[in-house]
Amino acid sequence: MTTTIIITFCVLLLIAYVFDLTSSKTKIPSVILLLVLGWAVRQLALFLDIHLPDFSPILPVLGTVGLILIVLEGSLELELNKSKFGLIRKSFFGALIPMIALAFLLAFAFRYFGNFGLKDSLTNAIPFCVISSAIAIPSVRNLSSHNKEFVIYESSLSDILGVLLFNFLALNETIDRFSFGNFALQLVIITVVSLIATIGLSFLLSKIEHHIKFVPIILLVVLIYAVSKTFHLPGLIFILLFGLSIGNLDELKRFKWLEKFKPDELNKEVSKFKELTIEAAFLIRALFFLLFGYLIETSEVLNADTFIWALAIVFLIFSFRTIQLKLSKLPLHPLLFVAPRGLITILLFLSIEPTHTISLVNKSLIIQVIILTALVMMFGLMANKPQKND
Repeated sequence: MTTTIIITFCVLLLIAYVFDLTSSKTKIPSVILLLVLGWAVRQLALFLDIHLPDFSPILPVLGTVGLILIVLEGSLELELNKSKFGLIRKSFFGALIPMIALAFLLAFAFRYFGNFGLKDSLTNAIPFCVISSAIAIPSVRNLSSHNKEFVIYESSLSDILGVLLFNFLALNETIDRFSFGNFALQLVIITVVSLIATIGLSFLLSKIEHHIKFVPIILLVVLIYAVSKTFHLPGLIFILLFGLSIGNLDELKRFKWLEKFKPDELNKEVSKFKELTIEAAFLIRALFFLLFGYLIETSEVLNADTFIWALAIVFLIFSFRTIQLKLSKLPLHPLLFVAPRGLITILLFLSIEPTHTISLVNKSLIIQVIILTALVMMFGLMANKPQKND
């Protein structure tokens, strides 16, 4: 039995690797293929009457680790200099404004049609408003460098802002000036923690001479995130600041204290660390979507009761995105289509306390919105002409 499980996992992950290799040619997002593959494995297990354990408790763990690695991978890829500030500003407002507008519109719709409280409606609406960096970043490899950078910034910031907004609503029973003051204090604390932790981790990265050095760094990053989450601090800000800092050492050379870290030698170590992060992110992301696909019930995908809501939500997502891109003076094609929902949507949905769930938002609606936005992205990128790097 053990050997069979090992063989199965190896084969599935190798197939996932083939999906990743061919996605740039086929333009089919690997997440769709992974979900289908996971679902097919479940159907085969049912057909052969193979009884497998309940894997659902593993999903949030894989999702959290995957989110950390994906945001870290994205932040390590980003260049931070004066020429990028305009792009960062557009990405920030492009992630924030449509998120808030869509969240309130969906919340009022849930409140109107289901007579739910505004706070609970907002909490349930936010998962639909976050662009999934886990799907968006791997899907834009063939876009121009400018468009690719925008997607990386926008989707990473969308993850962070979505988690911040969700936690703010979920952790505060009442929204008043005290809750806003507490939220501001949390931002200050995590910024200070991020700076101290980044310096400490950079020091370890430059000083560890043992042949195993990158895995402990990744474990410490996950540990710091988990501890910060325990204290209700926005840990993704730490991940973003850490990745941006060590990924842009050349821009930080003007600070004399950085010479203690021997930045030229540290850069070589960062390159190796980046390679390990990319491979680890692929592994966790593949496992997450395979497992999520395995846990999908066919009836949930074909649920007619939620399909109209799913279509309406997807229509609103791309309507707001059109307005956002127009106001930001960014090209509609192909950026309009790159607004998938995915890993972070699932994680936030699973994080809603049972007492704050609403009947209109369920697993069927989440799955349908994820699949529809991924299909829109797939057909949009298929219709897009190959772009040259800027």
